[in-house]
Amino acid sequence: MQKGITIVTGLFYIQILFCQHSGFDTINRRGDIRVMFYNTENLFDSYNDTLVNDEEFLPGSEKKWTYDRFHHKTINLYKTIAAIGETKPPEIICFAEVENKYVLLELIRNTPLEKYPYGVVHFDSPDPRGIDVGLLYRKDVVQPIQSRPINISHPSDTLRTTRDILFLQAVINSSDTLNLFVNHWPSRRSGVRKSEPLRMQAASTLRKNVDSILGIDPCANIIITGDFNDEPFNRSMKESLKTLIPDKYFQCDELYNLSESLMKNCYCGTYRYESVWNMFDQFIVSGALLDNKQSISTCAECIHIADFDFLLIEDEQFGGRKPFRTYVGPVYKGGFSDHMPVYLDLYY
Repeated sequence: MQKGITIVTGLFYIQILFCQHSGFDTINRRGDIRVMFYNTENLFDSYNDTLVNDEEFLPGSEKKWTYDRFHHKTINLYKTIAAIGETKPPEIICFAEVENKYVLLELIRNTPLEKYPYGVVHFDSPDPRGIDVGLLYRKDVVQPIQSRPINISHPSDTLRTTRDILFLQAVINSSDTLNLFVNHWPSRRSGVRKSEPLRMQAASTLRKNVDSILGIDPCANIIITGDFNDEPFNRSMKESLKTLIPDKYFQCDELYNLSESLMKNCYCGTYRYESVWNMFDQFIVSGALLDNKQSISTCAECIHIADFDFLLIEDEQFGGRKPFRTYVGPVYKGGFSDHMPVYLDLYY
């Protein structure tokens, strides 16, 4: 149920809508809609694309990347998707680090996912290596209204290119409109502080697009996910994207970082650098989705990291466990990814 107050001052009025705390008693069962995000760690095909720098993942490269290794990786992805889906694979599956639409089509055509009616949303981005974001959606549950790439340009360096943000607006279960943003923000490779302005710009670009939706419908259903290469408490999240941590009451037109709530309750993360876990892969939602009186909603406890045993191996250097990667340097390990998948449940 929404609670609201109206503030009137001069010729202006501001209506502030508040949503009651979710109070879910269904978080132990699979959601009616399960949304998954996974940074796949370089899901490249084995063919040379002369328009991008994909030479690292070709049969003649140091990595000796072949179609067989690519197919093995898609089977690994299927195993992860099936485990996350439990009784059925997720209705929406979002990815980072996919080379093109072909690799997503191979995933749904040449693995057991072929049994399900998945559609693909993908746009080629200007990233120099050719890695993009993309998603799969169950056609029997999700009906796209529109989709488009959102370009990120840095004011001080317009020639610098990075992954686009993917936007999908769709009808869920023939009734509710969902606005979904899939992200893969600039990395920290050049250093955290030096690269921070690039992520701040990505966050500002995303916030402008969110505001354009909330300006029309302050209680729009919005999900933001991806690999942000920043933690929930970093400036890009707090200052540029303006995320809040879930509390007792929620304002419909604010953004709440469910991953920040998860961090408060566990020593966990999705990406491990040496011995430290980082929460780079996140889910953020609009306050409207935290109102369980609405026809579709979620909760702070509805986000999960898929830390299955088969996705992890022992870390002999730093102790503990770490993600089971496809490669460590040029050495092929045959694993899954250097990131852990995350998923979010929505309930009718």
